[in-house]
This record gives sequence, C-alpha cells and structure tokens, in this order.
Amino acid sequence: MVERQKLEPAADWTHVHATESDWDAADPDLLVGMLAQTQWIRVFEEYVLELAADGLVHGPAHSSIGQEGGAVGSIIGLLDTDMVNGSHRGHHQFLAKAFGHVGVPVDGGLPELTDEVRLVLRRTLAEICGLAEGYCRGRGGSMHLQWREAGAMGTNAIVGGGVPQAVGFAYAQDRAAQDDAVTVTYFGDGAINIGSVLESMNLASAWKAPVCFFVENNGYAVSTPVEKVTAEPRLSARGQAFGIRSWRVDGMDPLAVHLVMQEALEHMRSGGGPTLIEAQVYRFFHQNGPYPGSAFGYRSKDEEQQWRKRDPLAMLVDQCLRRGLVTEEQVAASGKAVLDHMRALGETMFEPEPGGKPGQRRVRADQWPDPGFVDIGVLGDLSELEGARYVEIDDFDGALDERRFIDVVSEVAAARMADDERIVVLGEDVDGLKGGTNGATRRPLEKFPDRVLGTPISENAFLGAAGGMALDGRLRPVVEFMYADFMWVAADQLFNQVAKARHMFGGESAVPLVLRSKLAAGTGYGSQHSMDPAGVLTTAPGLRVVAPSCPYDYVGLMNTALRCDDPVVMLEHVDLYTSTGRAPTDDLDFCLPVGRAALRSSGDDLTVISYLSMVNHCAEALGIVDEVSADLIDLRWLDRASLDWETITASVEKTNRVLIVEQGAVGTSYGGWLADEIQRRLFDHLDAPVLRVHGATASPSISKVLERAAIARTDEVVAALRDLDRY
Repeated sequence: MVERQKLEPAADWTHVHATESDWDAADPDLLVGMLAQTQWIRVFEEYVLELAADGLVHGPAHSSIGQEGGAVGSIIGLLDTDMVNGSHRGHHQFLAKAFGHVGVPVDGGLPELTDEVRLVLRRTLAEICGLAEGYCRGRGGSMHLQWREAGAMGTNAIVGGGVPQAVGFAYAQDRAAQDDAVTVTYFGDGAINIGSVLESMNLASAWKAPVCFFVENNGYAVSTPVEKVTAEPRLSARGQAFGIRSWRVDGMDPLAVHLVMQEALEHMRSGGGPTLIEAQVYRFFHQNGPYPGSAFGYRSKDEEQQWRKRDPLAMLVDQCLRRGLVTEEQVAASGKAVLDHMRALGETMFEPEPGGKPGQRRVRADQWPDPGFVDIGVLGDLSELEGARYVEIDDFDGALDERRFIDVVSEVAAARMADDERIVVLGEDVDGLKGGTNGATRRPLEKFPDRVLGTPISENAFLGAAGGMALDGRLRPVVEFMYADFMWVAADQLFNQVAKARHMFGGESAVPLVLRSKLAAGTGYGSQHSMDPAGVLTTAPGLRVVAPSCPYDYVGLMNTALRCDDPVVMLEHVDLYTSTGRAPTDDLDFCLPVGRAALRSSGDDLTVISYLSMVNHCAEALGIVDEVSADLIDLRWLDRASLDWETITASVEKTNRVLIVEQGAVGTSYGGWLADEIQRRLFDHLDAPVLRVHGATASPSISKVLERAAIARTDEVVAALRDLDRY
C-alpha cells in the first residue's frame, strides 16, 4: 500500500482583515495622514484624466483611481532609505513615496499643502505631460517616473520589467546594512505570471533579499479576468512555491494594508528574507483613459458599482469622521485646496489654443524640453575616467610575458575587486567548478568568495538584479553569461531596462554594469550557443560594446569598463581563452581609452577591419597573402558612440579600399552596418565597394563540417585577399 504524507508549505500564508477595533486603535495621525495623501492622489489623478480627455497628455494615462489605498497604506510606514519601484500604473505609489520623502506633518486636523508637497505635484504633473520641469525632464512621462532622492527608483512600462531590479536594490541595501532598509516592488495581476517575476521571487528567496513583492490584484490584465489566465487566482499562493512569507489583504482597506505591511517590514528588517503581499484592489477606470471598463464591455456596471461602494477614500473619510478626527468641512476644504492648486498648475503649463474652440488648450511653448536635448544622456560623458592611466603595450614599461588569455581574465577581475569593494560578480556556476565553466572567476573566487554570487538559471532575474544594483549606485556588478546567445533570454532586461535606463530617466542615472559573455562558434555547441551578438548589441544606443583580441588589451579594456558609469558588454571569444600573448606579470592597473582602436599592421593597399579572434585570423591571412600590404585595424570598441573614426578615416584615406572581417552569420552582422557607415562617410576616398568576410546565413550546426561551413576563419580571409583584383 502506498504511504502518503501531506506536505506543508515552508512559509506562512495569511489572509488578513482589519476590524473596527483596529480602526479604533489606530494612531490618529496615521489615519489623518492616510486620508490626506489618498485625497491628494485622487484629485491629482482626476485632473490628469481631465487633461487626457483634452488631449494634453501625450500617450497613455493609466490612472490609479480606486487603488490609492493600497499604495498609501503600504508606503506611509516606509523609511526614507527604503526604495520602491512599480509598473506603468504607478502614479499613486510614486506620489506616496514622494510625499513621505518631503514630509507631511499632521498636527490636529488634515495637513495643509506645504511648498514641498506642491512642488511634488507640479513636477509629477509636468513629467506625465512630458514637460521639461518633470523629474525625468519629460522623457519618462506617465510610465517612467523616477526620483532617486526619494527612493522612488522608477516605474516601468514593461509589465513586470522592474521586478528583477528590485531584487538588486534590496541586495545592495542588505549588503550595505543601511538602516535595515527594504525595497517594495509593485506590479499587477498580469505580471504575476511573467517568467522574470517568478524568476525574481526565486532569486530573492535564495539570497534572502529584503524585498516585498506587492501584487495589486485588480482582477483584470487590461480586459482579461484573472480566472481566465490562471487556475490559482489567489495570486499570493505564488509565494509558497519559493518559501516566501505571504499575505492576502483587502487592498480597498488602507488600514488593513498598512497593518500587513508592518508585519512584512518586521519580517524583512529582521533578516527573514523576501515577502509577498497580494492586495485585492479595483481600478475604477479602464486600463487607460477616462472611461470605465464597462464602456468596453469586459466589466458590468453592476460590478463597478459594487466596488465603488468600497472606495478607499470614502472609507478613510468615514472612519476619520466617526472618530472625530476631522470634520466634513475640513475634508471638503482639503479637497478644494488640492484641486485649486492643480488648476493653478494648469494655468502655468497650458494656454488657450489660438483659433481653437472655447476651453481648448495647448502646452505653453516654454514648458517643452529643448529638442536639442533628444540625444543628451544616452550615454555618460566619461568624466568618471578622468585621471585614468592609459598605457598601450608599446609604451608599457613593466614586465611582460607570454600568458594565457583566460588567466589574465581571472586575475584582472580579482585585482579590481581588491581595489574596489563595490564590485560583485554574479552568474551561473561562477562560484563553482574552480572558477566557472572556463575559469574566468577562479581568482575572484579564491580571494573574495562572498562577492562571487552563483545564481539560478534565470538570466532575466540576475541580469535585472544587477541592473538594480547598478542603478542603486552602491555596487558595481559584473555579470557573466555563459554564452552570448543567452542575451536573448534576458533581452528585456538588457535592451529595455539596462540600456535605456540612463536616457529614459532624464540622462543622469549612472548604470555601472559590466556584462561578460563568450562567443563559442567552432566548439560544436550548435545554433543556440554559437552566435556573434555584436551586430544586434550595437543597435542599442545605451550600451558600450568592447571586444578584446589579446591578453594585454583585455586587462586595459576591463579596467576601463569597471571604471565606466555606462553599461559595458565585454565580448570574449572562446578561441582566445587558451591562446597566449604578451601580458603584464605584475602591473594590472592600467587602462585603455574608450574609442581607441589598435593598428596591428600597416600597409598601403587595403584597410582590413576586424575584432575579437578574427583579428588573429586576419593577421595570419595577411602573412599568407604577402603580396597584399594592409592596415589591420583591431576595433576594440564596437558601439557607435565609441567607434574610432579617426583611425578608420586616416587608413581609408591612405589605402582607398576596405575589407571588413567578422566570423558570425550575415543576418546578425556587425559589418553590414559598418560598411554602410564607411561608404556614407568616406565615399569620396573609396576606389571600390567595401568588401566583407562573414559567416553563412545559417547559424552554426552541431555537425563539425556544417559548423565550419557556417563561420569565417583564416581561409575565408585568404580567399577575399586573393580575390581583390576582381573589384
């Protein structure tokens, strides 16, 4: 007979209700403070919908009306050092955290609007309308609100996209032991089923990171009911799978939310690890704009009426009146004061539309950002590199020896970790196998094992967490992806989050992150482990991309990358790992400048441009075809902002012919863009079309023969050099 044993979850899971006695026992200042903030947010949101209806909000207006109680109840007890981030519907959370930062003094009766609160309302409204005075200088708009000083680390238009970053914020807070600070990440019922969110819960639990996953379950992801997309509509059940202490609470009851959050904060601040709170809320309007969901047919008017009866603002008013904490006249006066202020803001931001209908308005011209600001802050100005010691190998006066590439990779990482306690290394298997799958973390693991963080197989989660660490600013994460193809597993975090963060949030948010990844064409690992990502990576303007071809350069380029405040992708070819080359034996402290290529050989007939292992293949080919005299340019930096046009231009003006060489498939080619750019910039100096060597259309296969046919190596370069006369 089969024996059965009932299994119990590892973490508690509780449904919490606030009773009348809880309301009676609540501190009067707490209740009045929640009432004031909820009212201010409600009036603010109603005014935003009014502007949206008048066409004055460019883009969506995701109002939080009906959901304010969950935000205010959960945030009013947070410390200034605590952090929050959220989703596209995040006005209420942003405002609540901002109010907490500037302070809302309660001293008998409802608080008045201070100058600081008025400024918060003004700058938030300006950002939502895309104006220069906004917190992100108009770039973020409604869905990307960030005020780092207040601990509001950014709302996010990608559903669930900010959740991995919150794990990074929390890890950085915990490592810094800063006042037992925590992070709260807000997302909705639609995001709870997204892989990156679930990956982040697992990672946070494994790390015991002090992060609260706050789920606003409003019953609908746009128009799809929760019950249609999951067999377990009690969304807080997700926490049980990861051993996370979880609560379910009525999000329309601000006090109940506050009481639950106090329990969660005690758990996190005492080292208990992450928490999950599911707040059952209801947005009174559609996903976007001023109409109810019933207008679109996915909700009934009766359902909406039932939820309207449970309005969190009305609940706070009723309870404060019942306890004699405020009067109806005070409530009305407070609402009028904030509405008057919002309308006064409108007078300064908008003006009558000339020749328009009565009441029709437009944005005042002086409120818009300068169009010249469009590309400012995509990347930093590199001022953080001032004073760096730049030394090319020909000028190096220290000891050099033949050294294995992979040994240098390992040693320079350890050297920088010794100098900079902010550097942490994370990735799959980096804390095992005596230094990861190739040995790149061997020395860091020997010297700093507590700063080498092995992760689950969840690239979205740990790259996103690293992005959070970088945005937090107290850590400099170095992420290892075992293969470059895995970047597409984490494409949201790499391209939508890490690459865009600085520019999207106003141009000033440093993102000091290094992502290391190897290219493995030729190793027999097949189509999903063999790509060259350079052509795709360099389409993201917020990334710097570097590709060292020799051990000496690796040292200088990695040192520069680890000083840079922009995200840097360090490409490494597996063919180079076991190769040897001249490299320092002791001095690993020099840098190589951003945007400087290396001229590996000189000649008059041709300019050959390449990167990574193909530089060596080009050198070998030029040694075979000795009748061709060529400049061989090792690009080193591949991204558009860092490309060394001075070196390329000087060479092309001399040789008048160009051959671009890369190993990977033509479809994701880097050389295609570079050839186009050279022909547009230097057309008058070209005597022939730009020639290219690249791989096949197909990705490399497992078959040794088919794999070789899919990639370029020395033979393909030799063939191109011998065929020059045809052009």
